[in-house]
Amino acid sequence: MTSSTPAAAPERAPESSPQPWGNLDLAPIGNCAVTALVDREGRFVWGCLPRVDGEPFFSALLGGTDPDSPDAFGLWAIDIENFAVAEQSYRRNTAILRTVLTDTSGAQVEITDFAPRYHRHGRTYRPTAFCRIIRPLSGAPRIRVRLRPTVNWTKQAPQRTSGSNHIRYLVDGQPMRLTTDAPVGHVHDERWFRLEKSLAFFLGPDEPFTGDIQAQARSMHDETLAEWQDWARGLATPVEWQSVVIRAAIALRLCTHEETGAIVAALTTSIPEAPNTVRTWDYRYCWLRDAYYTVQALNRLGALDVLENYLGYLRNIVDATGGGHVQPLYGVGLEASLPERFAPGLPGYRGMGPVRIGNQAAEHLQHDVYGQIVLSNVQAFYDDRLLRPADIADFHALEKVGDRAFAMRNQPDAGLWEFRTRASVHTYSVLMCWAACDRLCYAAQRLGLPDSADHWRARAAVIREEIETRAWNADLGHYAASLGGSDIDASLLQMVELRFLAPDDPRFLATFAAVERTLRRGNAMLRYGEPDDFGAPETAFNFCTFWLIEALHLVGRSDEARALFETALTRLTHSGLLSEDSDFETGAPWGNFPQTYSLTGLINCAVLLSKPWSAVR
Repeated sequence: MTSSTPAAAPERAPESSPQPWGNLDLAPIGNCAVTALVDREGRFVWGCLPRVDGEPFFSALLGGTDPDSPDAFGLWAIDIENFAVAEQSYRRNTAILRTVLTDTSGAQVEITDFAPRYHRHGRTYRPTAFCRIIRPLSGAPRIRVRLRPTVNWTKQAPQRTSGSNHIRYLVDGQPMRLTTDAPVGHVHDERWFRLEKSLAFFLGPDEPFTGDIQAQARSMHDETLAEWQDWARGLATPVEWQSVVIRAAIALRLCTHEETGAIVAALTTSIPEAPNTVRTWDYRYCWLRDAYYTVQALNRLGALDVLENYLGYLRNIVDATGGGHVQPLYGVGLEASLPERFAPGLPGYRGMGPVRIGNQAAEHLQHDVYGQIVLSNVQAFYDDRLLRPADIADFHALEKVGDRAFAMRNQPDAGLWEFRTRASVHTYSVLMCWAACDRLCYAAQRLGLPDSADHWRARAAVIREEIETRAWNADLGHYAASLGGSDIDASLLQMVELRFLAPDDPRFLATFAAVERTLRRGNAMLRYGEPDDFGAPETAFNFCTFWLIEALHLVGRSDEARALFETALTRLTHSGLLSEDSDFETGAPWGNFPQTYSLTGLINCAVLLSKPWSAVR
């Protein structure tokens, strides 16, 4: 199934006592070029350079060490002496984060964090940089600045040199410079000092920072705020749950690498799917499946910029493959080779390694990818708002993808859940191959190509017949997750979303009943129930919980769907986001964060369940 196997990892991560530090109650900032995750006390604990799939400059999240400890590493902390409490929130409808630290005497410090992003000189300015503005709010607070980056996927600090207003960090590939109007000696030596005026910090490429840093930081803040709020203003949000939807949409945009159009599955690597397991994967790449669901959700909000950029990414992949094999994922720069290896220099989240770099799934056969390419592209044949509508040349290029879908429709693959040691003819993959042919038929009709429409209609009919005869298990009375099988997985609920079945079709109702009976765990859902390559699943898969909510609504159980959706919202982090998985009982987050799958499910359900705007007029 794969061309190589990574080095063996332990079957189960060791128990740690006492539990090393680590939590996912984090807030992302970024500018669609770089991102960082900030904890509740305003400390950068994760961030890679020079892009999301690079080496971690901030690695504390996978360091297993309390950020308050003397030997903490991989962080950027603004500490207040005699810390008492922290409050944190985003500036409304932006990716700008505000943290207020209060000491035991009531003195307060405000930290404003953002990555500059705005339009200038005819293009978008999105440097590999982070900006922090710190100002006293009350009393006489004393602070210290701890900027402790790491290199080479270890606890090792880079070499550094300093000047009168800057500190240079000699990182391979992307030397970084901290420019500030704070006393550089205080920063260099991590010295406590009284904060008596506003200070600015700009961490960016090793280039001279010209001009007044305080004034420029304020200007960058104001322009970045305006850019985010203008983007959010253009979203077609549902009338209910607006703030939740806007925050999820902003997070999805932060998961885009705007230079190429790639959309990563998450901003992190190696956050385990469940406690003390080796289900630690690197999600900092563009899965075509995850990206399809992301643009689908953002399309429902009218965020066409993400779709247009992603379609450019897809066209480059289609051109490069020339109608042949398409991988399920690629690097954000269209890299095909993503060899999976371990980083022994980092202990992992809460000490639960291994830490992985790269992802072996790039070597898998996952035939659903052909459907996702076509489904992502088909809107471009209909939508007159696009700056670059699709034309006949695009259609003929897409037909090569359809040819591949038809050829691979009944061949075994690893499936959407990416089983590593076994292959089957997965119903979801066949369903996506059907969708590729079905939508090419519609595109041909739109372009006035009747012969092509007939061709793709006939191919879709062939695949439909195969699904209806081979995926349907007459003995059990429902569709199975594999052709000729008896297994169940949550992806069968997508038969309605993909328009293969109507929600009132008796076959879907029977299949839904079987899925719910087998995979539902209270207020959450499993992907599948049977043990996989690493044992039985131990946490709920958030995206599948949203699939359950959608299905409940579509079959007429809308009150139940709304109640379940409201329960799901109680599991959001303080930043309004979700990871990949959650504990069945407590809702505690597990898996990589923030997870695009989970956020698209949230948006889709909000749009589906919300009352119409006409109801409030």
